[in-house]
Amino acid sequence: MPHREDFQKQIQQDWANREYIEVITGSIKRIADFLNSFDLSCRSRLAMLNERLTSLERKIEYLEAWISKGEALA
Repeated sequence: MPHREDFQKQIQQDWANREYIEVITGSIKRIADFLNSFDLSCRSRLAMLNERLTSLERKIEYLEAWISKGEALA
């Protein structure tokens, strides 16, 4: 019965395809989770860096003003 064998092959191929799709879907989900985690980590680190740069800029502005004031008095 070739018809029955063809049907069984189709079923086996269908299961193989489903397993493959499941593996790919799981991999895509893991990649998306990693990218979201990486994004949050980068945003956090960039925010900290921005705070540090802002603080340094304020200190430089203060020092420039202090030096300018000292030169004006001299």
